[in-house]
Amino acid sequence: MAGEARDTTRSAAGLSSAEAARRLTRHGPNEIPSEPRAPVWRRVLQQVRDPLILVLLVAAALTIATGDLSDAAVILLVITVNTVVGVVQEVRAEQAVMALSAMSAPAARVVRDGEERSIPAADVVPGDLVLVAEGDIVPADGDVLAGASLLADESSLTGESVPVEKAPDPDVSRGSVSAGTVIVRGRGRVVVTATGAQSALGRIASLLGAAPGLTPLQRRLARFGRVLAAAIVVLCAVVLALGLVRGQPVELMIVAAISLAVAAVPESLPAVVTLALALGARRMADRSAIVRRLPAVETLGSVTVIATDKTGTLTEGRMAAERLWTPRGEAAVEGTGYEPGGRVVRDGETVTVGDAPDLAELLRVAMLCNDAALEPPPDGSTEWRALGDPTEAALLAAGARLGLDRTALDSELPRVEEIPFDSGRKRMTTVHHRPEGGLRVACKGAPEALLRPQVLADGPDVLALAAAQAAELARGGYRVLAVASADHEEGEKPPGTWESGLSLLGLVGILDPPRSASEATIAACKAAGIVPVLITGDHPLTAHAVAGRLGIATRDEEVTTGERIREGTAGELTGIRVYARTTPEQKLDIVQAWRGAGHVVAMTGDGVNDGPALRRADIGVAMGRRGTEVARQAADLVLADDNPASIVSAVEEGRRVYANVRRFLLYGLAGGTAEIVVMLVGPFLGMPLPLLPAQILWINLLTHGVPGVALGAEPVAPDAMRHPPRPPEESVLGAGLWPRILFMGAFVAAVTLVAGVWARETGRPWQSMIFLVLGATQLGVALGSRARPGSLANPFLLVAVGAALALQAAGVYLPVLRDLLGTEPLSFAEFAIACALSGLGHVVMRVQTRLWPERVPRAASTGPGGPGGRPPRSAP
Repeated sequence: MAGEARDTTRSAAGLSSAEAARRLTRHGPNEIPSEPRAPVWRRVLQQVRDPLILVLLVAAALTIATGDLSDAAVILLVITVNTVVGVVQEVRAEQAVMALSAMSAPAARVVRDGEERSIPAADVVPGDLVLVAEGDIVPADGDVLAGASLLADESSLTGESVPVEKAPDPDVSRGSVSAGTVIVRGRGRVVVTATGAQSALGRIASLLGAAPGLTPLQRRLARFGRVLAAAIVVLCAVVLALGLVRGQPVELMIVAAISLAVAAVPESLPAVVTLALALGARRMADRSAIVRRLPAVETLGSVTVIATDKTGTLTEGRMAAERLWTPRGEAAVEGTGYEPGGRVVRDGETVTVGDAPDLAELLRVAMLCNDAALEPPPDGSTEWRALGDPTEAALLAAGARLGLDRTALDSELPRVEEIPFDSGRKRMTTVHHRPEGGLRVACKGAPEALLRPQVLADGPDVLALAAAQAAELARGGYRVLAVASADHEEGEKPPGTWESGLSLLGLVGILDPPRSASEATIAACKAAGIVPVLITGDHPLTAHAVAGRLGIATRDEEVTTGERIREGTAGELTGIRVYARTTPEQKLDIVQAWRGAGHVVAMTGDGVNDGPALRRADIGVAMGRRGTEVARQAADLVLADDNPASIVSAVEEGRRVYANVRRFLLYGLAGGTAEIVVMLVGPFLGMPLPLLPAQILWINLLTHGVPGVALGAEPVAPDAMRHPPRPPEESVLGAGLWPRILFMGAFVAAVTLVAGVWARETGRPWQSMIFLVLGATQLGVALGSRARPGSLANPFLLVAVGAALALQAAGVYLPVLRDLLGTEPLSFAEFAIACALSGLGHVVMRVQTRLWPERVPRAASTGPGGPGGRPPRSAP
């Protein structure tokens, strides 16, 4: 294919239209294969296959078997709501991601039939002659046939933050361009050699593979569902056997056993999980974070490791001149992006042009020897844009922050000659007319190209001092430029000798700076017990400098490179915090190493080279604005505003979801346990059938229904982000939840049985007393389960409990419900006693929460043994 391209496009006429159409048919459109949109029936099936929904379907089948169609309808309604919410959320997320994709759909300028024309990038074929210029997205892989100061930003593919010069050259890295990269300066002609899946971008996309399996919560709930199902079967058999031994009718005991099974199933759990996830997704949407898969909200709450890309994720994805050095001293430049606003600080004080003439001359020459421009924010935006080389744009921003005016400089010192930058000389020189007459030579370039006696007239001491300072800045991860100038009279210096006899003005340290929110994000993750690691394709010194500034790594031994990983000399991958010069395949291996060690891994990134790792991680987080299409499609969560602080919010939301699931399980299973104990122990206390099947189902409907779902809307606990995440292998009922369930279940059962025995011994309607006390006490436990008792943080729960209590009382006093449930009315005194006993549920729940608080997980070990020294697990 490449040979065909080269043979056909060496002429300036490019391909003919007929030949282009033929090749489009042969090679297919220039598109990266993406996941097809799933039909609605498949989305519904995926929701229904959830283990909890399957348990719920069994519960519905059992209620239908009992002939209780009303309860079956309620359970089926819960299933329907759960499924609809999940499908709607997925469709909305897909539409949001498609909207982001449409914003970045590029066109291409090609030469066909000897004429230049603009076509959709998808119609580009191998052999096309493509014209590229500043600001263009390269539509396909190709060889550079001609170039004028051509510079390409390849950070989306390689992670390298510094643009790469392109020109006709046998060296592939310099003589070719790749699909998805951006031309930041110059213009060129490119012959297309590969499109679509055969391009470099397509080959990386092919590494995406299948998405990970179940989320941590889904795995925990699946295990819980299996255990619960087995326990229910055993209990039903025990209740059936005991009833038959006591001589109860077979039909009645079968119905009672099935009713007890329905009571033991927390059928509201899927609704609780879905509501909690949906509320989390909505809160994330308010923070400009698009949740593509609903379970992803909870997964972030279980994350133990966050692996993040550097360029464009932790950093701004734009260059900034941060450090200035002249023989008179140093200074720092402060500001955001390419915005001219900011300041220059020396010795703790803000300086301007008049305060620091050495800095003014340094930046004045840097702005003269410059082909970039700064574009003010367009309507609806606040960000200034760089037109041209980002490095040169950073110099313009630094000069503006000192108080220099680019327009005034160009007017005062117009350019009359230039020697463009090239990779051999590694410097650029311009010549300008001075107002008073004569010429000024402005030169900038790499220190090793300028700090030489052949170029500079300064003494060896100055050159040695500047070289040492340049080396120190480079060790700090900065890209260093040296700046020099000289003034000459007209005709004093022969043409072609401008780059000699110059005077050094100073050095500029340039870096892709961390985002303002990145340091706080990393600190919050570490405070929450999450291990942050940096994986980038950039230079090790740059990676280590950014990691050091953000607190990800502080020791040199915490940094390794892709080359060392390839050679097998990097050591244990989970003992490293910074990985530099990595390929997409190595990013994949690093993520898998952490997952294999038992961690739940989140991967954040924006480039094509991040796509495979985003997909392999337990949860992928992509940047929406700067992110590539491959990254967005591979991710579970898309940050539409590219703000990494949203990750911390998402982790908090995930922990809230998991805490509310456990809160509901404590409440629901304690109630189920109480019902089982009452049914098992009641006959031994002289109450042959403590509750009728209809009464059990009514209690279950009221307590596990709306109040149980309302618990899923409880706010996040104040200390949620001050402790480590739950160990991945911990049961959903772990950390002391089982004993608390048994204690509360036994307490509710004891209160209920005491009330029943008292009513029976005093000749009162004991079965109705048991019915009312059992339901009302469980509702008291619901109020005692609140995350923030005494507040109105979740008024939905208060309303739900009040309504359920009213319906429970109606089951005793409303004639229609009395006939349906088989209850008898209670006197006012009996009702008051039942309400007083129900209040004990709230009190004891609060007391046991204070006396036996939930065990906080310990910080996880991050060594080879996995968290806490546990053996590795295989990735699902």
